[in-house]
Amino acid sequence: MKTKKLKRRAPRAKRRPAKLWQLRLYVTDSTSKSVAAFTNLKKVCESQLKGCYRITVIDLVKHPELAKGDQILAVPTVVRRLPHPVRTIIGSLSNTAHLLVGLDLRPAV
Repeated sequence: MKTKKLKRRAPRAKRRPAKLWQLRLYVTDSTSKSVAAFTNLKKVCESQLKGCYRITVIDLVKHPELAKGDQILAVPTVVRRLPHPVRTIIGSLSNTAHLLVGLDLRPAV
């Protein structure tokens, strides 16, 4: 009778999201709040979603017609388009815990 050898997988250092996250950041010009929101969002994405995300920055001064599609009422606003469901977070995104919960990267406590 033959015995099967089981292959062991190396433990993963961090669990990585399997799919590409598509995020839209709506801003107005290069205001300090807009720049802070982008910086904060990029920092969280690099630490949690490294290599698995795409941020599209939409300047509503240049393209105001794009606000209607995601029902943007205030800026800065980030919209998680993928993975579903769509999620929206408004503000400078300076509260990292709130941002992680809002993007559904950490459960609400």
